[in-house]
Amino acid sequence: MTAPSPWWSPDRHEDRRPFLIARNRITAAVRAWFGQRDFTEVEAAALAVSPGNEAHLHAFATEAITTAGERATLYLHTSPEFAAKKLLAAGESRIFDLARVWRNRERGPLHSPEFTMLEWYRTGEPYEQLMDDCAALLALAAETAGAKTLTFRGREADPFAEPERVTVAQALERFAGVDLLATVQADGTTDLGGLAAQARAAGVRVAEDDSWADVFSRLLVEKVEPNLGIGRATILCEYPISEAALARPKPEDPRVAERFELYACGVELANAFGELTVPAEQRRRFEIEMAEKARVYGERYPIDEDLLAALAAMPAACGSALGFDRLVMLATGASRIDQVQWTPVP
Repeated sequence: MTAPSPWWSPDRHEDRRPFLIARNRITAAVRAWFGQRDFTEVEAAALAVSPGNEAHLHAFATEAITTAGERATLYLHTSPEFAAKKLLAAGESRIFDLARVWRNRERGPLHSPEFTMLEWYRTGEPYEQLMDDCAALLALAAETAGAKTLTFRGREADPFAEPERVTVAQALERFAGVDLLATVQADGTTDLGGLAAQARAAGVRVAEDDSWADVFSRLLVEKVEPNLGIGRATILCEYPISEAALARPKPEDPRVAERFELYACGVELANAFGELTVPAEQRRRFEIEMAEKARVYGERYPIDEDLLAALAAMPAACGSALGFDRLVMLATGASRIDQVQWTPVP
């Protein structure tokens, strides 16, 4: 069997180049869009004392050596979020970052160990504003690429149509017949037995050592996500509070958080929060996440004490992280993430 040509071979580069030039145009259009709205572009340092404290995010670690020979572990960040929040605490009010980020254990048509994350934050504005931002950026990318529709694996979505807004509870009821909030208490505690029974009834496998979060995730992946963003984009909102470690509770219902994800053609594009700014509560959630990481993977990451200190000074804010490569993929009709990256990860 003949090995495929390397990405830098002239014939493969010629095939990929239209996607890459479109990427450049979309990048320029996105920068202009934010500039017109008085956002400041920032650049977060890639090295951090903590790469993020979510159980299922995996980082690349490296070693920093001082001139005196002292050694310390640093991580390539999985998101510029922690740095961005420190900038909000410093006094910035509208910022965005087209950041290079790194996530280990991720590789496939929609995943690359290194990719570009578009993150932006607004202070003093409701998190629903980010829903409008996401819709505008989706339309902007399509318009810039000259696409009338977004496509991926036979699925299509109109990037100019207003996205559907549906809560996680509504989606699970619609696609799996599951009453999610019957298994979530007002204080955020969850009923594993209740959700597991409903999942089995919906035809979803449940293992004996599954947690409530495991069952929830499997329901979402198997029953809900394939149905999202078909015909038009979907904004999936109001995640259970236990599944939104960095988000504040929704005032009307503390069982759910101010968190949403944007989907198009069944592909997750963005994850957004009304940001949690209570240091003690954020520490508690990080510790829960790291305990779960230790249980499942046998490792944990440090908590960024500097971040917790900054949260005490940070104003009310909302923020969104959008997978820029995936946005370009859908707008250009590419089928794999490496087609829209100038130099794919080896």
